[in-house]
Order: sequence, then structure tokens, then C-alpha cells
Amino acid sequence: MNIDIATIEREYEQKRTSIIRENELYVKNVYDNSPELIEIESEIKKLGIEAAKNAILSSSSDNSKKLSSLIKKINSLKEKKEKLLKEKSISLEPKFECEKCKDTGYIIVNMQSQMCSCMKQRLLDYYYNKYNILNLESNNFKNFDDTLYSDTADTQKYKSKDSPRANINKIKKVAEDFVNNFDNPETKNLLFVGTPGTGKTFLSGCIANEILNKGYTVLYQTTPLLMDSIFDFKFGSNSKTSKELYNDLFNVDLLIIDDLGTENQSNAKFTELFNIINSRMLNPRTKTLISTNFDLNQLSKLYDDRIISRLIGQYSIYKFYGNDIRLNKTKKEAHN
Repeated sequence: MNIDIATIEREYEQKRTSIIRENELYVKNVYDNSPELIEIESEIKKLGIEAAKNAILSSSSDNSKKLSSLIKKINSLKEKKEKLLKEKSISLEPKFECEKCKDTGYIIVNMQSQMCSCMKQRLLDYYYNKYNILNLESNNFKNFDDTLYSDTADTQKYKSKDSPRANINKIKKVAEDFVNNFDNPETKNLLFVGTPGTGKTFLSGCIANEILNKGYTVLYQTTPLLMDSIFDFKFGSNSKTSKELYNDLFNVDLLIIDDLGTENQSNAKFTELFNIINSRMLNPRTKTLISTNFDLNQLSKLYDDRIISRLIGQYSIYKFYGNDIRLNKTKKEAHN
């Protein structure tokens, strides 16, 4: 499937039209089942016509007083209508998926039209996140289960006085703080390190979910796919869309880079990775979350000092440890 802005705009138009039609049917049903609402609405229209005629026909003081009285009655009826709707917990407004743009895909900023974050995310989801393994439907804070982690501390094994459960709860708090303070320039980027199956991808998904709900854009890539995307743009497709999406690597609100260290190693790829990390670090509006199965000592053997120094100096680093929670979850589900 090939997709472009025009295709997405048509999708938005169809979606908006469908929602408006559904709302019209809903409103009709509300009025059909509420004689009082019909009566109020009929009286408002009647008084509105009378007020319009009064305003046109004469500007005498008597008519001015009459017009003022009519407007007062209309406003009183509108208040009565709103009160009645509130008592019945009824909203007559269409329920758009994106309240910012009302499902048009565009918003007005400083008297100019610009693409809404929801449409930007639609493009990102197709071009970059189509191989997404974050599973945003289940990877959210509501499904966080610390009982999948051992409550027993093992200083010798994990090199920490905290049990895996205590440790993951600390990191969960960090993740929530990261979300709540996302637009704060002082909020540092995150680096999650730890063996597979310890919850790095799950918490990344939790963060992505919350950031998306706040109206920001999120781009997720494994490091191998990230490198493929970059080199495809630079040495393959050089279309306008390809260039715009390449620029999103630097400008998207939250960039999640998963599986750092699993890409094929080359100096050219190191340069591209450094360029992304460094450029985003210099932009206080953007944040980056990186996860890896390697510890810092192992990463220092894979990457040069430029990349390692940025990670150590500009990222808050958190170590995940414990048994594979995927196995623990399977055992728990089987037991239940």
C-alpha cells in the first residue's frame, strides 16, 4: 500500500463526515425522545426570528428595549436547555477522535494552517512504526504488574541492594515523571539497559502511550531499522516525502530507539547515530528514549567515545534486572 498526504487527507475527510452524520442522527434521536427539548428549541427559533425582525425594522428606543428583552429570553431558554442536557448527561457536540483539529488534520497557529500532531503521527505510524513491537493496546501503565518481578534482593547477582520488584517500581516512577515533565527542557533523555525480558520494551510502550495521549508525536524504531531508514533515504529514495520523514528523526517529539547495539557495525552508521543523538540533544523540545540489552561496558566496546560520552552525560541511565518476566507472566496465566 502506497500512502501520501492526499490519501491521509481523504481518510480524515471521510472520518469527519462519518462522525458528523452519526452525530446528526444521534441529535435527532435525542430530540425525538425529549418533547421538552423540542419545545425549548422551537421557542428559541421563534424568538430569534422576532428579534431579527425587530433589529431590522426600527432602531427606536422602544424597539431597542424589546430587542433587549427578546435576547434575554433567548439566553434564558439556552441556559434552560443546557441545564436539561447536563441533567441527562447528554452532549450534542460531535465526538471527534482529535479535539485539537476536529478530525480535519490541521490546526491554526499564529494565523497559519499547520499539520496537527495526529496527522503527523499517522504518517509516522505508516512509514516508520509499521514494524512496531510496542503493542500500545496492552503496553500501558494500567497493565503494569510488579508481581512478575522477584521481591528477593540478590546483591551478588544483580549488584544492587534493591530487589527486582523494588527496582522496577523505581523505574516506573521515573517513567511517570518523564511523561509528566515531558515539555520541561530540564527533563533528561532516558537510557534503559538490561537483559532481554526485563521490561524495557514494556515501559517504553507505557511512555509512548502517555505521550501520544498528550498530543505529542512518537517515532519508534529498532536500531537496525533506523539505520536502514536513514541509508534508504541517503542512498535510495530521495523523494520529498522521504526527506520529510528523515527530518522527523530529528524533530519528532519523542524518538524511541530500541535494541541499540544489534545493528551491523560500521563507521558510517556510527556517524549517523551520533548525528541523531547529538542533534536531538541540542533541541530542548525533543526527547529521546534508548533501550539496549548491553551494559555500558559492552556499549563502550561497540561505539566510539563521542556516542558513549553523550549517553553518559545527557541521559538518565536505568538498569533493568530480574528473571524473564515473559516466562513469569506465562506461568502466572497458566496458574490462574
